[in-house]
Amino acid sequence: MPNVVMINQLGEEVGKIDLNEAVFGIEVNEHAVYEVVKNQLANKRQGTQSAKTRAEVRGGGRKPWRQKGTGRARQGSTRSPQWTGGGVVFAPKPRDYSYSVPKKVKRLALKSVLTSKVNDEEIIVLDKLELDAISTKAAQEVISKINIGRNALFVVSERDEKVYRSFKNIPNVDTVVADKMNVYDILKYDSFVVTQDAVKKIEEVYA
Repeated sequence: MPNVVMINQLGEEVGKIDLNEAVFGIEVNEHAVYEVVKNQLANKRQGTQSAKTRAEVRGGGRKPWRQKGTGRARQGSTRSPQWTGGGVVFAPKPRDYSYSVPKKVKRLALKSVLTSKVNDEEIIVLDKLELDAISTKAAQEVISKINIGRNALFVVSERDEKVYRSFKNIPNVDTVVADKMNVYDILKYDSFVVTQDAVKKIEEVYA
């Protein structure tokens, strides 16, 4: 059973916490992670790209010159793809890029990235994350004390408006509730900062 050091908001060690092996200690499945990240990025695509084919471009109804005898290549329309102002060959059209991935694959991928954070020592467990008021300065003090990397994802057990709004204006830092986190966000940030209560909630949901 993996265990990590637990610290407080001042960066002081306050004990150790045992992590559920079924969530934080499985064999990492890289292919499941790849499939889920690809799915998340595909689902984010707007799919609004559009261009006109030769049938949709205005003009080009008259044959530009006669078929034979001019010495030039035969042409049927000035809106053919090889002409400036012509249509696009196989023009892209608005489409839906989203697709679904099995729930079991999503759970496996999430547990795989959580395990990798433990293995790479990129997980920081806080005993609690509380602020007296909405204050970006106070949030920055917490970040400096716990010594995170270039960026960090803070995971809490339930939404706290003071915490959420205090961390909101800090670049390269995001806050998310434990049951709303996803594989891509966990991978995107170097440091995975999670509260003790959030650890319990994650283990309840995914164990």
